[in-house]
Amino acid sequence: MITHFAQLQLNTVSLQGVKQFYHDQLRFPIIHESDNEIHFQPTDSFSLSFKEVAEPLAPAHLAFEIPDSEFENVVSWLQKERISLLKWSDGRIIDNFETGRNVYFRDGDGNLLEIISHHYIQEGILPPSGALNILYLREIGFPVENVIEFREMLVKILNFKLDKVSDIFAFAIGGTAHCVIPSKKRKWIPISMSALPPTMEVGFGVTDIHFINEVKARLDEQNISYEWNGGLYFKINEYSFCLSITNFPKEAHHLLNLPFSR
Repeated sequence: MITHFAQLQLNTVSLQGVKQFYHDQLRFPIIHESDNEIHFQPTDSFSLSFKEVAEPLAPAHLAFEIPDSEFENVVSWLQKERISLLKWSDGRIIDNFETGRNVYFRDGDGNLLEIISHHYIQEGILPPSGALNILYLREIGFPVENVIEFREMLVKILNFKLDKVSDIFAFAIGGTAHCVIPSKKRKWIPISMSALPPTMEVGFGVTDIHFINEVKARLDEQNISYEWNGGLYFKINEYSFCLSITNFPKEAHHLLNLPFSR
C-alpha cells in the first residue's frame, strides 16, 4: 500500500531564490546541492527538490500537516520571519474549518504553500520536524482537464480512496498522502489563483515489492508504460510518478486517526 508522499521535485527559475526561501527562511535542511538542483529534507520521510530551468513555470500547491497544538506557534513564527501570509477576501489569514485550520503563503516562484492542522490528528505518533513542526506532506495539487477520468485512474492504478467528490474536485487518498484534484477551471483558494498543471515528479512511499508488482500489473492492463530504476516510474496524464519502498510506518495513518483509517 501507499503510505506517504516520499518526495516532490519541482522546477524553478532561480536556485538561489529557492535556497533563500526554503533554507534561509523556512529552515529546511539541504541534503544535496549542485549547479542546477537543490534538495531539501523538511522531514525524515520527505524530500523536496528543485531543478533550475529556463522556461515558464506553473505554480504547484502543497500542504504540510502540523500538530494542532502547535498551530498558533507556527503562525506566529511565520509572521516573525516576515513570511507574507495570504488573505481571504474578508481580510483574515487563518481559515477555521470544521475539522481544522490553515494558512497560506507563496514562494518566489509562486508555488502555493499551506500549513494545515486537524483537530482529529493523534499527536505523538510522528515526530514534528524543523521550525514549522511538520509531521508530513499532506497534500499536492493535480489540476486536470477531466477530474473524473484522472481520479478514477488513480483508484484503478494505486488503489486510492476518494473524498469530497464532485465533477470539478476530489481528494484521492493513500495512507497520509492526499492528492488534491481540481478542474483547471476551479481556482485555488484563498486568492483565486488559476489552477495550472505544474511540471513535477511525485514520489510515493510504499510498504513492499508486492504492492509495486500489483501496480505494474495494473499499468499493463491500462497500457501505461513504466520503467524500474530503483523505483517504479510512470506517468498518468501529464504527471510523473515514482513508487519506492520506504520505512515509513505502514500503520501511521491508523495511529494518526485519519478518517479513512477509522
